[in-house]
Amino acid sequence: MDVLRVRFGSVVEWAVAAAFFAATLAVTMLIVEDVRRSGVRSPNIVVPLAIDDVPASVPKGAVSLPALTLRDGTTVHVGDGSATVAAMLGRGAETGREQADQGRLGLRLTRFYDSGGFRFVIVYEPFERNGERKVSAIYLP
Repeated sequence: MDVLRVRFGSVVEWAVAAAFFAATLAVTMLIVEDVRRSGVRSPNIVVPLAIDDVPASVPKGAVSLPALTLRDGTTVHVGDGSATVAAMLGRGAETGREQADQGRLGLRLTRFYDSGGFRFVIVYEPFERNGERKVSAIYLP
């Protein structure tokens, strides 16, 4: 009788363990399916739009930067408005060269700058139809 009780107890323990394992697999599959359908995205990350192609006026081999800090501590970021950049850099930094071409959502301007002997190129483009032109790319020639 004791032998039967030991064997029956062992079978019950294995059955309970198998049930827990099956439940764990079922929950895992539900989570994976939910993630697949909805997609996992970080809600707090803001990624500014960038231009898809490099304007023809940008010199070959130019390096693209997300932000540029000048010697005086002024920092230009992708996404800054053209009026903000003009106020930060002033008209004295512009070399007078400006190229215009058609972008995805409107007229795209490529301006060349020289600030204290440091040369760089900024591309301005609207990020929405009829929107303000913003910095879409910064290049070091």
